[in-house]
Amino acid sequence: PAAVGEKRQQFGSRFLSDPACVFRHNAWDNVEWSEEQAAAAERKVRENSTQRVCPEKQVDYEINAHKYWNDFYKIHENGFFKDRHWLFTEFPELAPGQNQNHLENLLSENERSEVPERRRSEDGPGIKTAQRKCPSDSLGHEAPTAPVEENVTQRLSHLGICADEFPGSSATCRILEVGCGVGNTVFPILQTNNDPGLFVYCCDFSSTAIELVQTHSAYDPCRCFAFVHDLCDEDQTYPVPTDSLDIIILIFVLSAVVPDKMQKAISRLSRLLKPGGLMLLRDYGRHDMAQLRFKKDELDTLFTTAGLEKVQNLVDRRLQVNRGKQLTMYRVWIQCKYRKPPLSRAG
Repeated sequence: PAAVGEKRQQFGSRFLSDPACVFRHNAWDNVEWSEEQAAAAERKVRENSTQRVCPEKQVDYEINAHKYWNDFYKIHENGFFKDRHWLFTEFPELAPGQNQNHLENLLSENERSEVPERRRSEDGPGIKTAQRKCPSDSLGHEAPTAPVEENVTQRLSHLGICADEFPGSSATCRILEVGCGVGNTVFPILQTNNDPGLFVYCCDFSSTAIELVQTHSAYDPCRCFAFVHDLCDEDQTYPVPTDSLDIIILIFVLSAVVPDKMQKAISRLSRLLKPGGLMLLRDYGRHDMAQLRFKKDELDTLFTTAGLEKVQNLVDRRLQVNRGKQLTMYRVWIQCKYRKPPLSRAG
């Protein structure tokens, strides 16, 4: 483990040069498979592919997926998954101080009228924000009451709600996590990033998971809005207008979506991003745990078809180590950052 005060290294920066040292750390990065390992994984995938779920069960799992997840969370509550504190290393855009830089980039690339008003440098650091008073709106949710950005207000009509009913409308940086579960991403962000202009949205199609988020001691309706939402349901609307989000997070979510529904889901999310906004993804890579998952080019096609530009698309091949039991396990993850083009290039 890292020494106290030592900065955590990004994935992909710890290399195993001496196999005799394999049990010195809990994990090693960029561990390439041998030809024998790759061939064995291919064989295992072919074997697994011959054992298909019956059509009736396929339909059941698709239609009632939320019910199965509700049962899961009723049993495990918030004790199954660990908080993802590694997020700020892999995605520094989520860390304190990064929202300020992100908005500065938008100012330089987009029309200034499209970006919330900022303090001048002589006024001191930080983002100009509304008062912290958080009255309830007519939706029954607490939300800041400062004036809504003009471009946000203009785009609320298709949602069928009024501007003052838009949660987080006065925020200067908005983050949405899709597939939030019980908040293992959301709460580390809220607890670590104290930017007063930050507002975090999170959704999951499990109502039990959302209830656990909303009843968590760290849930603050002045800074967060949790809601039930099915990523694949085209008839459901998000509680934010188009061009309103700075960052969208997808952590081990897309691989749970039926492949023929992925493109529409990503395209819908892309429309919610501000010009210059980012979509962050981490998911299972090809042959991870002998399953047929994503290739880099497959995700690149999904995101670029949705109108986004590649910032990062890498495969993280890791050798995980159980030092206590002297066991090793190979994992493959894929990590992506895709950006909505600024207005000057988006036309």
